[in-house]
Amino acid sequence: MGTKAVDLLPPGMELRETHISWVFLGGDEVFKVKKPVSLGFLDFSTIEKRREACEAEVRLNRRLAPDVYRGVVPVIRDAFGQHRFGPDGNPVDWAVHMKRLPDSHRADVRLERGELTGEDIELVAGRVARFHHQCGPSALAEPYGTVEAIRFNVLENFQQTRSTIGQYLGPDQVKELEAWQLRFLNERRSLFEERLRSGRVRDGHGDLRLEHVYLDEQGGVTILDCIEFNERFRFADVCADVVFLAMDLAWHDRVDLAERFIARYAREAGDYDLYPLMDFYQSYRAFVRGKIASMTAHDVAASLRARERAAAEARRYFLLALASERQSLVPARVIAVGGVIGSGKSTLADALGREMPAPVVDADRTRKQLAGIAPEDPLPESLWTGFYSLEFTRNVYSELCRRASAVLSTGRPVILDASFRARAHRAEAKRLAQANGMPFVFVECRAPDDLCRERLREREKTRTVSDGRIEVFDDFARSWEPVDELDPSEHVILDTGQSVETNLASLMKTIPVATGLTR
Repeated sequence: MGTKAVDLLPPGMELRETHISWVFLGGDEVFKVKKPVSLGFLDFSTIEKRREACEAEVRLNRRLAPDVYRGVVPVIRDAFGQHRFGPDGNPVDWAVHMKRLPDSHRADVRLERGELTGEDIELVAGRVARFHHQCGPSALAEPYGTVEAIRFNVLENFQQTRSTIGQYLGPDQVKELEAWQLRFLNERRSLFEERLRSGRVRDGHGDLRLEHVYLDEQGGVTILDCIEFNERFRFADVCADVVFLAMDLAWHDRVDLAERFIARYAREAGDYDLYPLMDFYQSYRAFVRGKIASMTAHDVAASLRARERAAAEARRYFLLALASERQSLVPARVIAVGGVIGSGKSTLADALGREMPAPVVDADRTRKQLAGIAPEDPLPESLWTGFYSLEFTRNVYSELCRRASAVLSTGRPVILDASFRARAHRAEAKRLAQANGMPFVFVECRAPDDLCRERLREREKTRTVSDGRIEVFDDFARSWEPVDELDPSEHVILDTGQSVETNLASLMKTIPVATGLTR
């Protein structure tokens, strides 16, 4: 199509431009045309390569936005020299045809308006977790998750910015950043190798940013614009996908939402082992965004205003990449929340996790993930048998603490949500805190038996993660071992017959933590 897209703009359409595409927006539809560029990491230099890229974009993005990507259409030039979009004629180029979604649904727009909530972020986290589960482990993707492949990407980033990064960071800062990323790869090789063995390297999204996420009024989540032009950037550890969005939230001064997003994803996916890799991938992703912004800043075809804005963004991204090896803003500690079934412990644990914010590792999901079933599918056994046997329950608590340990290794707090009915279970949680040199507190949720039974009756009306039912309540309550082994400073008793808000306020006074990690 040439390089002057404005001259080719069809009547009634608005043009938006990225560093690799022209995007033509109509009232209810969008046409995206690839620029005829070759940038090393992508090659759109011929019409055939652009057609192949358009077809790949439609195929891959239908995974997360099946109703948005309508297909690939030719760009036609008529006898009068005017351009139009297909469906027939001799093509002079190709375009991706899409349904246009309202800008007001876009996550970055909602954030700018103060309308993006923690609940929204949790919906997105759940959608991404389900997407990664559907992707599944991929033999094609595995080679891209090796330390050698990641090191290649890291070195390429620094090589491609060698002549420009000095405008944004000082020489010592550049050396520090490059050395830290490479040192992390060398010293934490075992982490990356274990991720490969556990099947966490997948064919994901590759460009999971706020501007690509849409939330509608019904709570639906649609995600656009995955990487289609280079498998090397799309095939990666799921952590690299997840942390991309968290990095974008942090870049927008919403660390609270970033932490909440990661925590919810880890819980939904049963993947708390991503935590030790978070700082590395945040630094890596921020550097990539800084590199892209710096390209725009030096693009002579872009307007002066666009170049100035891109330069400011590049510096901010590079500084975020440099700052990624940092202490958590929330004091690290282990908070175990327990009680008999129906006591409201999970409701309180969830509220506390949102308030701090901190990841919640819960026994119900952990048990079902170990059993290999969906969270809301009931386990067939009755109390004390099968997946609820004493032996399997010991495995659940061991896995609970192992997952929590991965979180604690990053200096973040963690909340354990389980009944903790036995002294041995509470002792294991306390040893976890001691092994990491962190404070420990056990929050015991108590409620009248009649209230617990009433809650259990209500629970039977819906599908929930918990299998606790009224017919096992009496046996479970009788098995409760009184808390007489902890120091009083480590034991907090709450009357969960009161409101969650009342108990949360009381708890926050008892175990003060830093909250509200906003701008």
